[in-house]
Amino acid sequence: MSLARVYSRAGVGVTAPLVTVEVHAGGGLPRVSMVGLPETAVREAKDRVVPALLNSGFKKPEGHITISLAPADLPKEGGRFDLPIALGILAASGQVDDGRLDGCEFVGELSLGGGLNPVRGVLPVAIETRRAGRRLIVPAANGAEAALANGGRQYCADSLLDVVAWLQGRQALPTARLETDGAAPDGVACGRKDLADVYGQHLARRALEVAAAGGHNLLFSGPPGTGKTMLASRLPGILPPLTESEALDSAKVASVSKVGLDISRWRTRSFRAPHHTASSAALVGGGSKPRPGEISLAHHGVLFLDELPEFNRNVLEVLREPMESGRIVISRAASQAEFPARFQLVAAMNPCPCGYAGDRSGRCHCSADQIQRYRGKLSGPLLDRIDLHVEVARPDRMPGGGPGGHSGPAPECSAAVRRRVVAARELQLARAGLPNAQLGNALLRQHCKLDAALRRFLEDAAQRVGLSPRACQRILKVARTLADLEGETAIGGAHLAEAIAYRGIDCGNPQG
Repeated sequence: MSLARVYSRAGVGVTAPLVTVEVHAGGGLPRVSMVGLPETAVREAKDRVVPALLNSGFKKPEGHITISLAPADLPKEGGRFDLPIALGILAASGQVDDGRLDGCEFVGELSLGGGLNPVRGVLPVAIETRRAGRRLIVPAANGAEAALANGGRQYCADSLLDVVAWLQGRQALPTARLETDGAAPDGVACGRKDLADVYGQHLARRALEVAAAGGHNLLFSGPPGTGKTMLASRLPGILPPLTESEALDSAKVASVSKVGLDISRWRTRSFRAPHHTASSAALVGGGSKPRPGEISLAHHGVLFLDELPEFNRNVLEVLREPMESGRIVISRAASQAEFPARFQLVAAMNPCPCGYAGDRSGRCHCSADQIQRYRGKLSGPLLDRIDLHVEVARPDRMPGGGPGGHSGPAPECSAAVRRRVVAARELQLARAGLPNAQLGNALLRQHCKLDAALRRFLEDAAQRVGLSPRACQRILKVARTLADLEGETAIGGAHLAEAIAYRGIDCGNPQG
């Protein structure tokens, strides 16, 4: 036959729209032309495919070969279309029977020798192919990633010859399998740091537990060396395990990222800690071909911003929308991509430029204006979106056996804290289907009711401190989490008072 049709998929954000590769082998002068909005790497496919065919023992068809990638208005990038293009040429020239092509989809980059090289973004392809009811053939190096989609209809191949032999019924292809090498299914035993290493800092440890239980954003403020980073790095170890759906969502983002998916960290919550020199594109994603940024790579995980006021203010302001919506839409002239961004923010900052304002050492010599300018780098609307503001003071005693060594009981380990966090989170999911931090206005009114006395108490506190309505909503959510940690069905006065106490930094901004 002179016309063949092969199915593949493109990559747009974390989606994988279907692409139909049509190949026509006709008469005329020998040449290869390609249409369908191919980008540079796709246009170069013909320079990889033809040598791969010849080196695999096949013949290059004589005459004019036309390759169409449909839909024509969808940009195509990368080397993933090499394998379907090669199979289309072979089918169009009669060297391969196309009888099994209709029920299959193919992705893979060809080497000049006919081998299959791995490509990026295979997991979204595997998920969409499974939904379409087709089989998927991927390079062997992408097999474990494709297996995450389940279904048992993903197959691995090392070369073009293996795929052709399978299509002709002469050879079986191995089913893609996930080899975890003993990795913990919920990420607990994957190198997480333990809260047992943190001595003292009882208030900060309590706030960390509350943040984990309700999914709340958290800000630590205190002098250098008081354990702010140490505490933040232990949050993933006390968070509930990822569900199958959450793990797939996180893995899809990693799959389409520049680095790619690390299978050894499957079902572990990510901990992203970008440097304060990061640009807005690095933080939220971007580029001429949109790629996910740090907030998307932290999806269902933790985004830690150390030295928060040192970040460019414009960079921090772009966090406001995804902190509310849980997604980020990146628009370019030629394309638009949407990435999930349901991250938990943990930030750390010093109280002043030198870092020692309020410290017992008396080392701070910053003026009131300097301190105000330093704290003014953070906008009220951004601080409003952070539920817990906690001051981390220098501990009276230091851990160790020397002078001033800690002589109290050993700190509680992460496993014990995690059990309480999981129990509280299960209450929230059973009640509203969401962590408390994500409650909308309707659910907030339903599940965070206060009696008349507590309402007056909150209103008085908001009036004195100048809290915005958004900040008051955050207080209610934190109070609901505190009640859940104690297994209480209603918010009590102690819960509300503690939640208000966590607004340690004045975040009132009625205009935010």
